[in-house]
Amino acid sequence: MHIIAVLNRDGGTLRTMDLDAFSAGAVATFARHGHELECRTVAGSAVEAALRKAATSQGVDAVMAGGGDGTISAAAAIAYETGMPLAVLPVGTMNLFARALKVPLVLDDALEALAAGAVGAVDIATANDRPFVHQFGVGIHARLVRIRENMSYGSRAGKMLASLRAIGAAAINPPQFDAEFHMPKGIEKHRVSGIAISNNPLGEGMIHADRLDTGMLGVYVAAAVSTSELLRLAMDVFMGTWRESPMVSEREIGEVTLHFPKRKRGARAVIDGELIKLDRSVTLKMHPGALKVVLPKPVTPAETA
Repeated sequence: MHIIAVLNRDGGTLRTMDLDAFSAGAVATFARHGHELECRTVAGSAVEAALRKAATSQGVDAVMAGGGDGTISAAAAIAYETGMPLAVLPVGTMNLFARALKVPLVLDDALEALAAGAVGAVDIATANDRPFVHQFGVGIHARLVRIRENMSYGSRAGKMLASLRAIGAAAINPPQFDAEFHMPKGIEKHRVSGIAISNNPLGEGMIHADRLDTGMLGVYVAAAVSTSELLRLAMDVFMGTWRESPMVSEREIGEVTLHFPKRKRGARAVIDGELIKLDRSVTLKMHPGALKVVLPKPVTPAETA
């Protein structure tokens, strides 16, 4: 296989790495498995163009993306559009999509597993036709991301600390809004503080899906909460016990349209970690098996050595 790796030098752990040395090691790893790997290191502002160029080049069999949530989300959208298989490097802060794909989080192991892997297919979701691989959120999640964007952090632990600080700021006045859920069996109206729609249902106690082939969206709704209730719910999320909370309901469905009859001007949603304008109506759909990916082969200690 001929694979092009697009590495965002401004994203995730790549910012502090010797990318020439990393690229040389990656090329050698893929060569051992009979593949030709070409690494292209680009600035964050040039990532999307580089990914699209790689995905539409003749003679390319797969594209590998390395960067944070934004890089991986953009890469998945382009792969979905072009039909080009995508390999995901876990170099971001949280690596949620890589975790769902079972890619090892140690980079050397990840390269070995991807080089020995095979092309397969997983589900991908869309929000008003915009693809996402992890989650679409409204309310609490969007407010937390907006607050956290004004904070500085340089690691996963720093991001989690920033999230805790953002929860404290958001809890002063939790969002509450009306939402309509248009589903095949009818319309439900709720007063809520947050809605999260995930690409496949979240795993038990996890913040990401543990499989990507159910063909179903995970729909999670937080009822309208007070300050104390939001803080309690946040603790449940960090402890992995949020499913036991009476403030959260969940269901699985292939498609749902969210309508916000009293949407405020300037309201935002978050999609795969990026803040976007919230439309008055958002249709979320699951597309089973529509994204081609390089599925990693489990790596044994002997293979790594």
